[in-house]
Amino acid sequence: MNVNSLTEKVLKGEQVTKGDALYLYDQPLDQLCEGADKIRRHFCSSCFDLCTIINGKSGRCSENCKFCAQSAHNHTGVTEYPLLPDEEILAQAKINQRQGVLRYSIVTSGKRLSDGEVDRMCSLIQRIRTEAGILVCVSFGLLTEEQFRKLKAAGVSRVHNNLETSERNFPNICTTHTFQDKVQAIRAAQAAGLSVCSGGIMGLGETVEDRIDMALSLRELGIKSVPVNMLNPIPGTPFEKNEKLTNEDMRRIVAVYRFILPDASIRLAGGRGLLPDKGKGCFSSGANAAISGDMLTTAGITVQTDLALLKELGYEVKTTNE
Repeated sequence: MNVNSLTEKVLKGEQVTKGDALYLYDQPLDQLCEGADKIRRHFCSSCFDLCTIINGKSGRCSENCKFCAQSAHNHTGVTEYPLLPDEEILAQAKINQRQGVLRYSIVTSGKRLSDGEVDRMCSLIQRIRTEAGILVCVSFGLLTEEQFRKLKAAGVSRVHNNLETSERNFPNICTTHTFQDKVQAIRAAQAAGLSVCSGGIMGLGETVEDRIDMALSLRELGIKSVPVNMLNPIPGTPFEKNEKLTNEDMRRIVAVYRFILPDASIRLAGGRGLLPDKGKGCFSSGANAAISGDMLTTAGITVQTDLALLKELGYEVKTTNE
């Protein structure tokens, strides 16, 4: 077994095993990333998927996720507000569409939106699809299949719901809901006919095996859009003193994820701005998607900066005008 033979295995359409992935994780970084980039080019060509998010409802979350600035259990001084006015969310959608962003995601804090809030968002999403034309993704928590069906009928094409970490490690991160609650919501969205974006956060104190187990869970769920976040340790959260991952750590993670999820959009997300090269190395190591602009409670990288970098790397950014 070596990196080249495992690269060829994936290129032939075979799946790597957990043992294969653990082996890959310890291989020389340049070799590993070269193999991952070869797999990316084979399955995804030079297409790059760029999306943006808006923090549509902030703070006061009932859940106790230890990484999160918006949890009511943590004391971070985050700005708190209910659902933003429709016109504000719509205006941002139009700005992103004009910049050539493919997908605009409305993200809300809390365990789930109420039925009334879902209905209001459905009306707004219809307006966004009509007036801005941009694709709409939503991250509204642990909704039911019926609620997801309403959102699909309104024009939503994708739902976001991160697993966050492995099933084994999940209780170390959150105890107010479970890993299986997440899986149930993902399957409900899929049953409603929606595609699902799901990944997790690296740097929560997880092991290498946890990272690989999460990727295998995503593969089992058929996820094709996988956000890879790097923890930004926020003062006031239980993880405020966690050590930040390095550029090399993130390149290794996304490379192994490419071997496990060969045809997925592996999306650099929160924490990318902490990397000295803003993700450039990862985009040559298997990652082929990103969240651009600001994150939920932290500053991000501008769409213009990302578009210039991706052009330099030879990517073709998918746009709403295709």
